[in-house]
Amino acid sequence: MLGFRGCRLGIVHPAITRMQAQAILEAAALVAAEEAGKPEDDRSPPPKVKIMIPLVGFQEELRAQIRVVEQAAKDVFEEHPELPKVEFEVGTMIELPRAALAAASLAAPGLASFFSVGSNDLTQTCLGFSRDDAEARFLPFYLREGILPSDPFATVDEAGVGELVKLALERGRSANKDLEVGVCGEHGGDPKSIAFFDACRLSYVSCSPLRVPLARLAAAQAAIQRRRKGGDHCQD
Repeated sequence: MLGFRGCRLGIVHPAITRMQAQAILEAAALVAAEEAGKPEDDRSPPPKVKIMIPLVGFQEELRAQIRVVEQAAKDVFEEHPELPKVEFEVGTMIELPRAALAAASLAAPGLASFFSVGSNDLTQTCLGFSRDDAEARFLPFYLREGILPSDPFATVDEAGVGELVKLALERGRSANKDLEVGVCGEHGGDPKSIAFFDACRLSYVSCSPLRVPLARLAAAQAAIQRRRKGGDHCQD
């Protein structure tokens, strides 16, 4: 998390970001063209393309990567006029405490159209825990001795990581009231974490395929509880 990866790699070597954006957009355009050739009753909805810029902490990091993605999109559609143009959005991952603190600047006009909270990595950077090191060396002892009430990589640490999530939502939506914010990571499949995210008014949760049924059930339960309390249903 502290090394040469994420948007840092894409800024120093923009060809990597360009290649990834090109692959995503060409694939989406090919799917759209294939669907357009089917009878209307057999067509699936058009692809919804969302490209997330990872590990952003500074506004200029995001701006630089958005420029690369937008140029890649322009090149794809100019080089393949036979393919339909697909709409796409560019957003960012909230994986660093600074990203949460600077969320208003990241959601400014022309920048991130959505946030995706990377809960696994945000937990690492917020707590200062290397997950591999913690799980192999001291986390079992912490749990056994009651130093921590639960595994923070399984159930969101509401007092620390959770406060950063709330801050990112508040500040991001102060800059863009329509900002969509989701969460991706193992916490997206944990019922207790889902209830917390629902209370924070996140738009969606994302998790590994095996945890999807549990996540859907937990999201439905959280929505029912909110309705009983008179709140709005915010979970997709």
